[in-house]
Amino acid sequence: MSAVRQPAVAGRFYPASPQRLRAEVEAYTSASSEPDAGPLIRALGCVAPHAGYMYSGHVAGAVYRRLELPSRIVILCPNHTGMGEPLAIMSEGAWQTPLGDVPIDEELAIELKRRMPLLSEDAEAHRSEHALEVQLPFLQLLAPGFRFVPIAVGTGNFEVLSALGITLGNTLAPGRERVLIIASSDMNHYESDSVTRVKDRRAIDQVLALDPRGLYDVVREANISMCGYGPTVAMLTAVRKLGASQAELIRYATSGDVSGDMNMVVGYAGIAVY
Repeated sequence: MSAVRQPAVAGRFYPASPQRLRAEVEAYTSASSEPDAGPLIRALGCVAPHAGYMYSGHVAGAVYRRLELPSRIVILCPNHTGMGEPLAIMSEGAWQTPLGDVPIDEELAIELKRRMPLLSEDAEAHRSEHALEVQLPFLQLLAPGFRFVPIAVGTGNFEVLSALGITLGNTLAPGRERVLIIASSDMNHYESDSVTRVKDRRAIDQVLALDPRGLYDVVREANISMCGYGPTVAMLTAVRKLGASQAELIRYATSGDVSGDMNMVVGYAGIAVY
């Protein structure tokens, strides 16, 4: 019997009670939160934040409710803990949240490993990582029955990130069943609201231009502490191969909008790529 990855941040980043969690996610994804949003987007990729729901849940909810979600999803997240391999995949079992178990897409995960030997089977990198886990309740509510491939990205090497994106693009080639690639990322960290908004705009502009190298360079040159730039570079590389031609910023906010503290904030962007 395959292992079930237990929730690491239930009760901290989001409610541990199934009833409270469901109500919170429903509130963040309800039509009343954005009544004139327009038709659903058949996205190939997206960027979604991963802070505690009280800070970034409204941004994650805004992007997910705009997407026509498929039944197969790849989620790329940064490795905040530093544990495990540079590119850590899990190819069997399930992940548990208070809303139930989400099965890993074993067929797709095995194919990705076969095509890219740098993807290492590694549950340890995922054990305490929050950035992927917090995406799952949104998807459980909006895309019941979905399967996913979890990949934790712990490298900042552009060639490796690009190779991961190319492998994803080749594996999910046009003509096959649509698979959504989610890049889990917060934006700039722990500077003033005014500085963060300027820095984040520079990074967001590169995502909207579908320019993975441009994003990589501006994050490094402008010292933008976007924790998931690696997953976003890989996602952009993949969706360009899959024919993506545009991107839309669905919502942007900073933690200061919630906390009132404008001296030290974290930025959050929800972006759809299609």
